[in-house]
Amino acid sequence: MSDDQGRAVPRSRFARASQFGKLAGGIAGGMLAEGARRLAAGERPSGRDLLLTPGNLSRVADRLAHLRGAAMKLGQMISLDSGDFLPPELSDILARLRSNAFHMPPAQLAQVLEGEWGKDWRRRFRRFQAHPVAAASIGQVHRAETHDGRILAIKVQYPGVAESIDADVDNVASLLRVSGLLPAGLDIAPLLAEAKAQLAREADYRREGEQLRRFGTLLEGSPDFVVPALDEEFTTARALSMTFIDSHPIEQLSSAPQQERSEAVGRIVRLVLRELFEFGTMQTDPNFANYRLATDGRIALLDFGAAQDVPASIIEGYRTLLSAALAQDADALKEGAVAAGFLGQAVADNHAQALDRMVRVILDELHKSGDFSFGDRAFLGILREEGMRIAADKTSWHLPPSDLLFVQRKISGTALLGARLKAQVPMRKLIAEALAT
Repeated sequence: MSDDQGRAVPRSRFARASQFGKLAGGIAGGMLAEGARRLAAGERPSGRDLLLTPGNLSRVADRLAHLRGAAMKLGQMISLDSGDFLPPELSDILARLRSNAFHMPPAQLAQVLEGEWGKDWRRRFRRFQAHPVAAASIGQVHRAETHDGRILAIKVQYPGVAESIDADVDNVASLLRVSGLLPAGLDIAPLLAEAKAQLAREADYRREGEQLRRFGTLLEGSPDFVVPALDEEFTTARALSMTFIDSHPIEQLSSAPQQERSEAVGRIVRLVLRELFEFGTMQTDPNFANYRLATDGRIALLDFGAAQDVPASIIEGYRTLLSAALAQDADALKEGAVAAGFLGQAVADNHAQALDRMVRVILDELHKSGDFSFGDRAFLGILREEGMRIAADKTSWHLPPSDLLFVQRKISGTALLGARLKAQVPMRKLIAEALAT
C-alpha cells in the first residue's frame, strides 16, 4: 500500500511491541553495517557514533510516524523541547515528526467511525471528505458538511492509541536510554509517569472539547485570535468535532514582511504570558501546526488536548524569574531558578562561575537596545557550551518538576517559532505588562 493511501495504525499491544522490535533489529543491523564500513576505512568509531547515523535516525522517525500515538508524540516533544541543543542530525530527522504523519486507510477510518457514530454515520453528512486535511500524532482531521450546512473539522483518533500509551512511553524511553541521549543515572520515572498522564488526557476528546469551549470563552471577541466552536453532536471520546476555520500554516509567514512576522509572534508571546499570569491555564503543546492564519487576519488556535491548569507555585516562580530578569538582578535570577526547580542546588554550588556566565548572556540579550531578535541565535552557542560542561558533572543532574517542564515546553516552542519567523518583539515591554496584571 502506498503512503498516499495511508498506513494502517497497529492497534494491539502485541502489534505495536513488534514494531519496536523491528526498529531495534533494524538499528542493530545498521550499526553493524556502519561499523564494518568505518573499520574498513581505518576508523575506530564509538558506539554512539554508530547509533546516531542518518540511516538509523531515519528508521526511528519512520517507525514512530507509523505507530503514531504516544510514540510519535514523544518524538515531537524531543524535537521541540531540545531545540538547538540536539545533535544536528537528530534534530533534522525528528523535525519530520512535527509535520509528517501517515493517515489511516479508508477501511480503517470507516471502522473507527462506525464504532463512534454507528454504521449509518455517512447518512448524517451531506459531504464527508475521506482524505484527511491533516494527520498528526494522535488523530487525523477531516472536513465535513452536515445537511443543515455546518462546515466542520472532525478529528478522528487512531485506533489503539489510548490503550497503548503506557507501553509506548516505556518503549521510547528505552530507545533514548540505549541511544545515550539520556544520562544513565538520571531518574526519569516521575517524568515518564506525568507524560503518560498527560498523553492520556490528550487522548480524551471529550475533555479536549471542554478545553476548546473554555479557551473560546477566554478569548471571545479577541481581535487577534479565533478558537473553533465545539460541535457536540459529533463529539465522542474518540471523535472531536468543531467549526472549520479557513486558514493556512503560520510558517507561510516566513516570506512575509518583517513587521507582519514580528506582529504575529508578538501576539503569540502576549497570549502565552496571559495564559501564565492571567488565565492560570495553558495549552502546553507548542507544535507549529497548532497556529494557523485565518482568512480574517486572526490567528486560529487549534488542539487543546494538552491544555492544563498551571499550579500557583509555578506561576509565582516565573513571576520571580521574570521580575529579576527585568531588574537585571543576576543573583535574584539564580536564586529564583533554584527555588522554582529549574536548577538543582548542586549546580549553583559547584558551577557558580559557569552559571554566572550563562545568566549574564541571558540578561545581556534581553536588555539589548531595541526589540528582542528571535532570529539572532548566536548566544545559544555560549549557553550550549556552558551547559554541556555542567552536564558532564553527574552530581549536577537535575530533573525539574513535571508541571514546570510542560510550561517551559510551551515557552521554548514559542521561541523556536519566533526564530523560524525571525521575529523582532518588544519582550521587555510585553513582560512588564504581563507582570503588572
